[in-house]
Amino acid sequence: MKNLRCGYPGHDVLKGISFEIQPGEFVGILGPNGSGKTTLLLALSGVVDRRVGDISIRSMSLESLKPKERARCMAAVAQDSQVRFPYSCEEVVRMGRYPHQKRWQMDTFEDEKVVRRCLEIMDIQDLADRLISAMSGGERQRVVMAKALAQEAPILLLDEATSAMDIHRKLQVFRVLEHLNREEMLTVLTVLHDVNLAALYCRRMIFLKEGEVVADGPTEEVLTSEVLETVYQTRVLVQDIPHTGKRQVVFLP
Repeated sequence: MKNLRCGYPGHDVLKGISFEIQPGEFVGILGPNGSGKTTLLLALSGVVDRRVGDISIRSMSLESLKPKERARCMAAVAQDSQVRFPYSCEEVVRMGRYPHQKRWQMDTFEDEKVVRRCLEIMDIQDLADRLISAMSGGERQRVVMAKALAQEAPILLLDEATSAMDIHRKLQVFRVLEHLNREEMLTVLTVLHDVNLAALYCRRMIFLKEGEVVADGPTEEVLTSEVLETVYQTRVLVQDIPHTGKRQVVFLP
């Protein structure tokens, strides 16, 4: 991404954003409300058009990719992934195979194999026959996450994709993502409000404020009280936790 300026009619949300992400990185995008985090992912997904600047993936302009080509490169999970029709969980996950299929093509053995694997790794086999319209928000997010993984795209874009999950499920999902990231080189770019969750799993953090990058670098370098107080305008205590080898944050009243 080079010098990206984009947003909505009459209002630029992102104001000259530039960064490069290498294959196999696990990157957290953080910042206060209105800083441009969701707009950034929408721009990367091709939903929000750029006004100035360039976005390329594997040396190809994002704009040059057809929808199916883009879906084979990137999978995305939105913050509020509503499915308006009463499909079963398995049917929703199966939709993730669409970018790999020709028109009117029936599911192949490989499609079935991938769908079963994604149901298993998201621990939703017991939900396979249930209607997604009858699920809780957290259950629905796990189904949509499985659908995204079923695309088998090398890049995964997440926008608060675990916001409705309880603590156990959030950690479970991020352990899965960490495994896929390390073992299968899945590149993960995730928007998070939970700084401590990001600190546990993201090896790189990009902090946004008012549409600009405030800090970008390895988590252990940018997760500091100086950066956090600048971004969030709140006093903060940053501690290294011996048992985890990770850094954690306490926001002070």
